[in-house]
Amino acid sequence: MGYCTENDVEKTIAQALTSSTASTANDLDLYSNLINVGNKLDKNLISTSNVNYYIQISDSEINASLSELYTTPFCEKCDFETELYSAIDEYNPYIVLERYCSLAAGDIVILTDGTNEERHQIDEVINGSTFSTVSEIQYFFQEETRVLRVTYPPPVRFISARIAAANIYDKYFSSESSPNMSNFGDKIRDMAYSRLNDILNGTIILHGYHRIGRRFYNPNLVDQYSLPNGGTISKEQRQIK
Repeated sequence: MGYCTENDVEKTIAQALTSSTASTANDLDLYSNLINVGNKLDKNLISTSNVNYYIQISDSEINASLSELYTTPFCEKCDFETELYSAIDEYNPYIVLERYCSLAAGDIVILTDGTNEERHQIDEVINGSTFSTVSEIQYFFQEETRVLRVTYPPPVRFISARIAAANIYDKYFSSESSPNMSNFGDKIRDMAYSRLNDILNGTIILHGYHRIGRRFYNPNLVDQYSLPNGGTISKEQRQIK
């Protein structure tokens, strides 16, 4: 798995895609669908392996940009831990937490009782303490089982999903009607690069991840920083400052 999931890319791109029909009828006097996407990616056109490929390309771009400041690639870390409020059994397939947490679909959680351990992706959040998972939970965990949410640095998931979605949109949809990059692709790509610039300029610091360079002998140093300005670059050229 990359810095984001296929679900993240779908939620970013699917709402921007619409269905269209042919301008002329076929032999059966029917107007067939040219693009029928709705809220899901068309698996006949964009397979899971293709989505994962674009996520990999997106992640490599992030690593190349941030490797000057942080040790890359990034690893998942636990940012929230609690316990099960109620046991999971055939009557209760939901995960009910002891403590409230701001959760979202696509988050990764690990359930462990010291002997059995399962990793799941959140499918639907009922409220901040109750949610369902994409795959079925195999083991019936009891109350007080540890529940950990693991994640990459929060902005990195956002950046990865939007760069991958922009590249997919330009490749599979915008290029069908024009060789130029789409305005939608440009917009979400600019959003991703803006977050990258925030990290490079020190506005966003990825706490808990090892920073490199002489000034960071103390990895817990809290400090804003910015890289030296480069040469003059045309305003029309997209750049990571």
